[in-house]
Amino acid sequence: MTIETENDPEALRTLIERARVVLWDFDGPICRLFAGHSAERVAGDLVSWLEGRGLHGLLTDAERASLDPQVVLRAVDRRHPGSDLAAELEERLTQEELRAASSAMPTAYADPLIRTWTAVGSRPAITTNNSPRAARAYLESRGLADCFAPHLYGRTRELRHLKPDPHCLNRALNAMGAAPGDALMIGDTPSDHRAAERAGVPFLGYARTEDKAKELRAAGAGTVVGTLETLLRLLRG
Repeated sequence: MTIETENDPEALRTLIERARVVLWDFDGPICRLFAGHSAERVAGDLVSWLEGRGLHGLLTDAERASLDPQVVLRAVDRRHPGSDLAAELEERLTQEELRAASSAMPTAYADPLIRTWTAVGSRPAITTNNSPRAARAYLESRGLADCFAPHLYGRTRELRHLKPDPHCLNRALNAMGAAPGDALMIGDTPSDHRAAERAGVPFLGYARTEDKAKELRAAGAGTVVGTLETLLRLLRG
């Protein structure tokens, strides 16, 4: 069974048509940020940088072995919240994300979907745990920056506000003068779903694989699509 056939077509259409504001996660629904710049290597480099400063014991074995640089960043901030160390590590990750943006792989149908949805009157915003600078660099390279400007809400130095905290969603809603019920978030992780739930925003899951879809559904996502073409067809239809 494909991911799409598990959805109620009318419920999906209603979800799309009601959205006056669309809150996009960045890495996943819009592009694969680390497609050409290994996230695993970035995570390893962050761990090595900490160890070079004599901070080997700051991370657990599992955190040191993580393939996700965000895991390393969160771990340091949990132990030293708001510290110069966490801020320096965050900037190092931002620089890696900026490098990754130049070789990121566009998610299939994302570009035309964003342009079409904007053309029919919906307002998009970025709500991401990645650096907003990296998101902006990627969107500019695709000619999409004008669709989102100025509504790019991403990671700040206050790392406690990373999703599943709804902070970036609330920032977007407040800046755009939108009620949560008039918005829709598109995300690809359980933390995206939890953030949307806590902000009171309807959620649409995007999953490239069946395993990802199962993960989202297990987290409570009621509607999950395996391709953005499904949404593009609905808008154009």
